[in-house]
Amino acid sequence: MTKFVKNSEITCDWYEIDAKNAVVGRLATIISKIIRGKNKNTYTPHMDHGDFVVVKNIEQIKFTGKKFQNKKYYRHTGYPGGIKETTPEKLSEKKPGEALKLAVKRMLPGGVLGRKQLTKLKIYSGSDHPHSAQNPKVIDLSKLNSKNITRI
Repeated sequence: MTKFVKNSEITCDWYEIDAKNAVVGRLATIISKIIRGKNKNTYTPHMDHGDFVVVKNIEQIKFTGKKFQNKKYYRHTGYPGGIKETTPEKLSEKKPGEALKLAVKRMLPGGVLGRKQLTKLKIYSGSDHPHSAQNPKVIDLSKLNSKNITRI
């Protein structure tokens, strides 16, 4: 019999990730699993019991290949002919963490649950952040591989 977790039984942890020399896509998969709660054995797809993730040093994040210059992000203004495009290079000048945020957002479910889970992602330039009072657990990306992601 499957046991479902109640809202009163949910506890949220805090994790801290240093994005220095991390690849955007690989980092986004790790973050999305933690935010959704897939690293817990009580994972339930329709409930939000994921953990908070603080990402620091976002300005030193990397793209593989020539994606930094060639990848395109599209958005629409809502007016006829209003499609706009930008590259990660231009996007990082204005908003350094937006490329990672978009990657994580596209890995989360659409709708109310996905939007609520995305608020658990905190992105900061530099190594300082205001969440040190939560005592976040540090995740070392250099020691992780695909097999250990579920055992964070």
